[in-house]
Amino acid sequence: MTSNSSKIPYLPEPLQGLGAIALNFSWRWNRLAREVFWEIDPTLYQLSGRNPIELLRRADPARLAALARDPQFLEKYRRVMEVAALEETTSGTWFAQNFGVAQGEEGKGGERASGETGTEANPIAYFCAEFGIHKSVPIYSGGLGVLAGDHCKAASDLGVPLVGVGLLYLKGYFDQTLSLDGWQADSQEQFDPLLTPLEPLLTPDGDRSLATVTLFGREIHVGAWRMVVGRTSIILLDSNLPENQPEDQDLTQKLYQGGDENRLCQEWILGVGGVRVLRAIGINPSAWHANEGHAAFMMVERVREYLEEGVDLEEAVATVRANGVFTTHTPVPAGHDTFTTEQIDQALHHYWETTGIDRETFLAFGTPPEKTPNTFHMTACAMRLSRYVNGVAEKHGQVTRENWTGLWPGREPNEVPIFHITNGVHLSSWMAWRMMDLLDDHLGSGWAARIEDEDLWKSVLEIDDHALCVAHRRLKRNLLSFIREQARKRWRDEWEEANHLVGAGTLLDPSALTLGFARRFATYKRADLIFRDEERLLKLLTNPWRPVQIIFAGKAHPADDAGKRMLQRVYSYTRDPRFEGRIAFLQDYDLNSADRLVQGVDLWLNLPVVPMEASGTSGMKAALNAVPQVSTLDGWWAEGYTGLNGWALPVSTGYPDPDAADAENLYSLLEREVVPLFYSGEKEGQSEEWVLRMKHALYIGGARFTASRMLREYTERCYIPSIGRSVEGDDPPVTG
Repeated sequence: MTSNSSKIPYLPEPLQGLGAIALNFSWRWNRLAREVFWEIDPTLYQLSGRNPIELLRRADPARLAALARDPQFLEKYRRVMEVAALEETTSGTWFAQNFGVAQGEEGKGGERASGETGTEANPIAYFCAEFGIHKSVPIYSGGLGVLAGDHCKAASDLGVPLVGVGLLYLKGYFDQTLSLDGWQADSQEQFDPLLTPLEPLLTPDGDRSLATVTLFGREIHVGAWRMVVGRTSIILLDSNLPENQPEDQDLTQKLYQGGDENRLCQEWILGVGGVRVLRAIGINPSAWHANEGHAAFMMVERVREYLEEGVDLEEAVATVRANGVFTTHTPVPAGHDTFTTEQIDQALHHYWETTGIDRETFLAFGTPPEKTPNTFHMTACAMRLSRYVNGVAEKHGQVTRENWTGLWPGREPNEVPIFHITNGVHLSSWMAWRMMDLLDDHLGSGWAARIEDEDLWKSVLEIDDHALCVAHRRLKRNLLSFIREQARKRWRDEWEEANHLVGAGTLLDPSALTLGFARRFATYKRADLIFRDEERLLKLLTNPWRPVQIIFAGKAHPADDAGKRMLQRVYSYTRDPRFEGRIAFLQDYDLNSADRLVQGVDLWLNLPVVPMEASGTSGMKAALNAVPQVSTLDGWWAEGYTGLNGWALPVSTGYPDPDAADAENLYSLLEREVVPLFYSGEKEGQSEEWVLRMKHALYIGGARFTASRMLREYTERCYIPSIGRSVEGDDPPVTG
């Protein structure tokens, strides 16, 4: 072995390439690669959390030796290696075919002549506070991180030259456990980089410190790790270096925890440290994308770079804006980071003492549009320093324009230069194998290369009804089996009361209509709306002829007590014998359990307060598995709902009690349409009308809501124009 030896000590010579496959997360969406790892040891593959590195470390050497002599296995291995070889080049990819690859000299900002595009040394830099790629690297909390992961995967598929920049949280987000009364406890367990594809980046002298930033007057060294995701690299910053003081080593250890001061430090390391680390490793991006306001300091640091070169402030800001992209993901005020000017003064005073950015200019970058005194607003800063600003769904774009007109004084909301690019999800990561096999049979094995062809997706309406139902029933059984195994492990390791087993879903019925609700437990997402009338719900769930069951999953933010109380209320119903075990809560929601849920439930439930949901990608993932949705008309559903791919609650704005109106509409839909339709078929399957809803869910999800479509839009509307853009443009003023 070579560089893989420390992570994977032994592989037979004919299978040496498996180490390299395991160290690149592209195996996650390569069906054949996953099949190869599964065949090594199916049980161990599941026990390892589908982590091929852990699988190969624990695999029986005799089993590996036998596979090295198995002609059928070796043929699959050979084909996997051929696919891996294609990832060594961008030749033939969508980006190469449409935009080519140009050479050229770039300055600090990576600006080029109009029409030129990125090289490996000059990619689009994509900054985000979290990335969700695989549960073995738990540096994500939910939708934002998973979306960022799908963004990077799609960039790899399309050959878009992109490098992600984030933080390495060795203690992750948090592990969720629930007390006997359902109160969420936040535990933590540091993950082992040895069991992940993470590779530390070193200086030519072998040092881990690649850059420094200053916080509270202290110099903090920043190291970095590389995570390879197909053709895309993600650079993860880390302050856990021996050169730093113990309290500074801990700055990047946990995601979104430690209070405002720690959050400010993390975002300074992400933004300023991220720019400096990229420079240190020889990457000078051609365009810069901040995914949410957490990364806004990246833009401030770029302004500083130009000032250091002697460029005046106005030109520096205009140049930074010219190739800056900013995506905002929520209209909820709590989702936008703000800091007090006192916190900024204490942590960052050195910045205007040692650079050309004085205090007043710095604070003006983050002045909120409503001129809130003594406040630095990260989203306002990102908007002021970006030319391309977008929301993540059509409705969200509209709401964002209305919320941020203050940055463009005198303009009507429809004149504000904020547009939208609707989110999408990575098809090959979220569509079940069994569903892909079904499409292979119906569309031919090459269908995955044509997912932008809407005619391809229209043809799924002709899939054989019985074959689709058989595939879905198998996925549903897999979900319920997974739920039972999770309960078995927790019963062995944690639980002392049998009621936990009921609440975990061990009594769920594979033939009952199964609803899935898996979201962050924030109050506006209304996980408890369906419990507003307990007696009415009780009749729905416990009808012996047409039973219904609900699986809940999700975490409340550690600082969100209101969200925790909502979760506690939902959990209490899992232990209520009146509901006969038909309500389950799947603890410690992560990418692995999300994968199972969106594939295995019969109906996806999404009930946000309109217009608080920016996008809601979980419903898209369900749709890719032919699972219809019931939702309020918000986020992606406001543009994705066709009347045939699910159900929509009528708009309840203007009612004295919108929650009551939405609950009434939800019960009515379930009682009069959804449940009767599900049970109107023959004994061996659902009715033609229900299966038609399944097909339309798959059709619309595949045709309009994939990450591939999303990345093409970002590339064509933001990345390519920003690479060659002049400093002129329709931008918000730099000061408040």
